Amino acid sequence: MNQAPDILRVAVAQLNPIVGDIAGNLALAREARADAARHGADLVLFTELFISGYPPEDLIMKPAFLRACELAVQELAADTADGGPGMVIGVPLARGDRRYNSVMVLDGGKVTAERHKVDLPNYGEFDEKRVFHSGPMPGPVDYRGIRLGLPICEDIWGDLGVCETLAESGAELLLVPNGSPYYRGKIDVRHQVAIRQVIETDLPVLYANQLGGQDELVFDGASFAFNVDRKLAFQMSQFEEQVSIATWRRGEEGWYCDDGPMSRIPDVEEADYRACMLGLRDYVNKNGFKSVVLGLSGGIDSAICAALAVDALGEERVHCVMLPYTYTSEDSLTDAQDCARLLGCRYDVVPIFKPVDGFMDSLSDLFEGTNEGVTEENLQSRTRGTILMAISNKFGSMVVTTGNKSEMSVGYATLYGDMNGGFNPIKDIYKMQVYALARWRNEHTPPGALGPTGMVIPQNIIDKVPSAELRPDQTDQDTLPPYPVLDDILECLVENEMAVDEIVARGHDRELVHRIEHLLYVAEYKRRQSAPGVKITRRNFGRDRRYPITNRFRDRT
Repeated sequence: MNQAPDILRVAVAQLNPIVGDIAGNLALAREARADAARHGADLVLFTELFISGYPPEDLIMKPAFLRACELAVQELAADTADGGPGMVIGVPLARGDRRYNSVMVLDGGKVTAERHKVDLPNYGEFDEKRVFHSGPMPGPVDYRGIRLGLPICEDIWGDLGVCETLAESGAELLLVPNGSPYYRGKIDVRHQVAIRQVIETDLPVLYANQLGGQDELVFDGASFAFNVDRKLAFQMSQFEEQVSIATWRRGEEGWYCDDGPMSRIPDVEEADYRACMLGLRDYVNKNGFKSVVLGLSGGIDSAICAALAVDALGEERVHCVMLPYTYTSEDSLTDAQDCARLLGCRYDVVPIFKPVDGFMDSLSDLFEGTNEGVTEENLQSRTRGTILMAISNKFGSMVVTTGNKSEMSVGYATLYGDMNGGFNPIKDIYKMQVYALARWRNEHTPPGALGPTGMVIPQNIIDKVPSAELRPDQTDQDTLPPYPVLDDILECLVENEMAVDEIVARGHDRELVHRIEHLLYVAEYKRRQSAPGVKITRRNFGRDRRYPITNRFRDRT
């Protein structure tokens, strides 16, 4: 019998699969294995459900999809007959009348083992219990004489004792494939989860995480390892696709990682910006759009979206359109033009006087005797939305919509107007955070950005008072409280589900809190019809926060 090796070189494949692109994901896996082999790897660790892409949602209900995924892994297994590195790869499996979130171990030209996820998450963005069955408690897998524990994602997050079971049954090292989406501060949370398992099992943990955008979710990578001394031994980059080698050695007290990258982790503004950039890039590219178009108003929200679009896609794929009307200020015209010039993207001006006046003329008899107000303001916004959609239809460009989370929370947006669009990169960013990202981007060029260095958002856009410019001398604070106040109340209500009494205790006016809570609830119907956007906070609208449209509850404390 061959003696078990004392060195194990594990290649962590932090890659960007596409949901449903089984052939493409198979090709990615083969390319990663070839790269790993060139660097002397013994094993390649892929992420959760890599072959199908994650999360596949109700595709799991299709038997043809499951068959195609397993056949792809069988093809991949045959590749390992060449004596090169084996693989641990995520794949959905049908076994009898049950469907599992699984990993398969491939070595020597065949599938040598399979393990199924035990702890199925069913909160926030996760909804696995409706499509998967829970697997049995797993034992370790023998890989070339080394007993590997293969818990899958939630198996190390939950309290079902999966890792303890693996340790008690002889596992020497925990290799964990994950599909863990980004939210602000998530890396620290993952590290604490891993450290808890290290403490409870006295085993080292290697955590491999998916990269890339999938609808609202962004997977940020940042794969890592902790040794049994609870020290970080291996840290891959965030938001970057790569295959990196973690070298493990067997010592007197078990396995430890003593060689691998120790990458820098971005600060909050950089991480949020790069998450928005990656989410937009992958949504556009994975869905086959050749370019994007957006309304550039001269305001902060459209400016940051234009910067994100150019950084994500390149200036040649971004078309900005200014759509002026009677109330558009000279400052806004100048600021929009300057922003497009700094970004280097195409910029056109399409005045909306004639179509708006045409609508008003058509409705004049019906509206006779009424006062002008929100209806006439919304006609401007809906005209802009219609023109942007016409450009989209004519040239095949996806419309980027630009409303921030503060506005989406209280319904300060026009349905079928400025809410028109295919994707919103700042949908989960509050207004004051938009300003922070704009200032950060003017001082930094994010890694992987295709846009220019230096200032990309004119300082006047950051400095001026925000306004929708739908009536004379309008400012947002005519309708809303100052954004620092609004954002704090919204974070209390949305992110933390705080009671009115608790929010008032922070120094806010009770009637104002009641008003904001009411606006938050009655805008639910608008949010249900809004474009998807990148999840940045713990509780984004849609996947995480699911409130009824018809809802008469109000906190009257």
